[in-house]
Order: sequence, then C-alpha cells, then structure tokens
Amino acid sequence: MAYEFITTHTEGEKVGVITLNRPKQLNALSPQLMVELGQALKAFDADEAIGCMIITGNEKAFAAGADIGAMATYSFADVYRDDYITRDWETIRTIRKPVIAAVSGFALGGGCELAMMCDFIIAADNAKFGQPEIKLGIIPGAGGTQRLPRAVGKAKAMDLALTGRMMDATEAERAGLVSRVVPLDKLMEEALGAALMISGYGRMAVLAAKECVNRAYEGTLADGVMFERRMFHALFATADQKEGMDAFVNKRPAVFKHQ
Repeated sequence: MAYEFITTHTEGEKVGVITLNRPKQLNALSPQLMVELGQALKAFDADEAIGCMIITGNEKAFAAGADIGAMATYSFADVYRDDYITRDWETIRTIRKPVIAAVSGFALGGGCELAMMCDFIIAADNAKFGQPEIKLGIIPGAGGTQRLPRAVGKAKAMDLALTGRMMDATEAERAGLVSRVVPLDKLMEEALGAALMISGYGRMAVLAAKECVNRAYEGTLADGVMFERRMFHALFATADQKEGMDAFVNKRPAVFKHQ
C-alpha cells in the first residue's frame, strides 16, 4: 500500500518496520499520518509472518509533536464533534503483537505519547522526551498525563507536564520511561535484534505476555495475578509449550510453530 507520510518495510521476514516520514515538519503527527500509521499497524498485525513491529522516525526526531499548525484553528466543537485523537490515535491500542518504539531525537508532546503507547521504548543517546503542551495553553491529550505518571511516577510527571521541560535519554532510562539507551548509530540494530528475538518465540506466548503486562499496567494486582494465572494455565494447551519444554529437557533449540 502506498503511503504519503510513512514508509514501511519488513526485516528478516518477521519484523514490520514503520518509519514516520515528514522530515521537514520533524515528523509532526498530522491526522493523515496517524490514519496511515493505524493502517500499517493493522496490516502487519494481520500478517501471519510478522511477529513484532517497530515504529521509528529519523535522527532529528521520532516525532516532535502533533501538528500544531493544523490544530491552531480548531474550535471546541471541531475537536469534540470529530473525536479528535480518539478517532485516529487509538488504533495502536488494538494491536495484539508487540510494538517497539525506536526513538532518536525529539519525542515531544504527541511524539512522547505515541512512544508511550508502544510496548516499550529503545532510545538513542540523543533522544529527548517531554510534554510541552503547557507552553501552548493546553495539556497533553493523547494520554500524556495518564501514561507518564505510570511510567515515571507522579513527581517527575508533574515536573514535565507543568514546566514543559525536556528530559534526555539518560534521565528517561533512569526514570523508567525507556527500557534501554544505545548509541545513535546502533539504534535500529538494537531494536531489530529485540524484535527478531520476540518474533522467534511462540506467538501465543508472546501475545499472552503482552496482555498480562497490560493488565498489570491498567488494573489491580489481584485481578492481574488471576488473569496471568489463567493465561499461564491456558498455554499448556498449546503445541509450542510442548515443543519449548521438550527442547529444554533434551538440550536442543526449540522450533516454534505458533500453535
């Protein structure tokens, strides 16, 4: 499928890579870009060969925010009637396979929020994160005030949301926003390595692990533990569980068939 504001390709026949492609606008997240991103994610999610996805930008910016030029003229009626953000941004939450954000340069405002919607973030050492919406007379609207405190705690989330300052990759890793920081020239190598590793595991176990972690993120401990337990039990009905454990016992590599 031809896209205007993103590019897509596959790596190792198992990983779908989506690159945000509005370089002159530092990959500002326009409504059309978000529609295209959702379409690409859904296509990779439906492709049985794909086990994991990566969203990335360019060296200067993962995404420097939403498209302020377009937003500047919106009225309350415009955004409320058209269900702005919910309409185009929430597709990523329906994707079952893991999605990795490979972030270099700026991930600000909507860019930071998009990265947080992914399952985990691998950051280049030049990455900068922030929610500067307060400087524009608004607040984060794509989950920034909700996901950020869950990732970094109330104090730092308040700091970022109320001052609009940026934090670098080192601070972001220390705070728990990103899973790892790597040199810029190793970013995609690291992200692809992780994605290929994930893609090589049994698909149902991967999907179950993602669902369970999300349940912990969004619900109570008691409910999460029970959900995890039932998913753990259910995986004993899969061929991949038999293969994985037999391979371990017999000291051979497992060959998963996603069944």
